Amino acid sequence: MRWSKEKIWNWYNARPWIRGCNYMSADCANRVDQWQELGFEERFKTTEEELKLVQDTGFNTVRLILEYVVWKEEHDGFMERFERYISLCAKYGISCIIVLANDCMPPKTELWKMPAVGEQHYDWGYHGGRKHSQHGSHKGPAPHFYLDDPVSREDYLRMVTEIVTKYKDDERIIIWDVYNEPGNSRRGILTLPNLELMFKTVRACDPSQPVACDPLHLPTDDSPPDTIARFALENSDIILYHCYRDLKGQVRVIKHLKRYGRPLICTEWLGRMRGSDVFSLFPLFYLENIGNICWGFVAGKYQTYEPWESMWEDYYNKGKEYDFTQWFHDLYRPSHRPYDPKEVELIQRFCKYADDDFARDHSEMALTESTEQD
Repeated sequence: MRWSKEKIWNWYNARPWIRGCNYMSADCANRVDQWQELGFEERFKTTEEELKLVQDTGFNTVRLILEYVVWKEEHDGFMERFERYISLCAKYGISCIIVLANDCMPPKTELWKMPAVGEQHYDWGYHGGRKHSQHGSHKGPAPHFYLDDPVSREDYLRMVTEIVTKYKDDERIIIWDVYNEPGNSRRGILTLPNLELMFKTVRACDPSQPVACDPLHLPTDDSPPDTIARFALENSDIILYHCYRDLKGQVRVIKHLKRYGRPLICTEWLGRMRGSDVFSLFPLFYLENIGNICWGFVAGKYQTYEPWESMWEDYYNKGKEYDFTQWFHDLYRPSHRPYDPKEVELIQRFCKYADDDFARDHSEMALTESTEQD
C-alpha cells in the first residue's frame, strides 16, 4: 500500500538532507563491470577510495543500478558482492537508493548485443563508453532485454523479490527505486505493463523503505504528465524525478511536482551543457529542501563527462548550440581533483548548512519533548 503523506513526510524529516551521486567507480566500463566477479577486487579498492571522496564532498547517499545478467550468471557471488558494496557505503556514512529496473536501453540494430559477463568493451570519446548507445537516435522502441520476454521476465522478478525481501528492513537502503525512466528509448506506453508489475512485485515484499519511480517525461503547468509518468507519480511514496534543465526549467518542474504534497528528490541532475549546473541548482535544492543525486562522480571509462550522442546529432543536423568545452556530468577528474574546485566548495558549504539545520531542529525538538514530559 502506498504510504500516506503524513508517513512519508515523517520519514523524510527524520533524516538529514539527502544528497549524493549516481555511483559507479571510474574503472568500470558499465554496470556489468560494476557487479561481476572479473576484476571486482581491484575495482572494489577504487570504490573505497572514491567513497571516501563522496563523504569528503559532503554527500550522504549513492544511487546504485543493479544488473540482472550478473545476478543470473553469478548469483551467489553477486549477492555477496552486493552486500559488500552496501556495507562499504555504510562504513562512510552513505545510504543507498537501489534501482531495480531501467528503460534507458540502446536501439536494437545489427550492432546490438545482449549484455554478458566477461571482459567489457568500451569506446573512448562517447557518453556511456559506447558509439552506439541509448543516448543517440532511436528509430523505434528499444527492447527491454529482460522484462519484455515472458520467460526472462519471470526470472527477473525473482531477482527483485529476492533482493527486496532480504533487505526490506535494512537501514543501509533508504529507497527502492522501482524503475529508472520508464518509457524511455521510445518505448512509451509499451512499458506500462512492466512498470505495473514491478510496483506490484516490490510492494508484495512489504519493504519498510519507501517505494518510488523516476518518470521520464516531467509535468509542468503547460504540460500534464503522460500515462506512464502519471502512474509512476501516483504510485510512488516519495516523488523521484530527473531534470537536466536550467534553473528556470527546474523551477517549473518543482512547482508542478509540489502539488502531489510529498517530498521531492531529483535523482538525476547536473548537465552543465544544458544549464543544469551546480551554482544555480544546488542552492535551490537546499532552499527548497529537495533531495538531489547528481549523475556521475569521478570521470572514467563510462565517460559521462562527454555529451549525449544526441547532442552531437542536434549540433550537426539541427544547428543547436552547446558549449562543448564544458564537461556534461561528473564532479571529479581521474586524479580526484575537482573538475571545478568552486563547485565542490559550494556543495560542501551547503551540505554543512543542511547538517547544522538538522542538528539544530532536532535538538530543539528533543528539548520540547523533554519539557512536555516534565
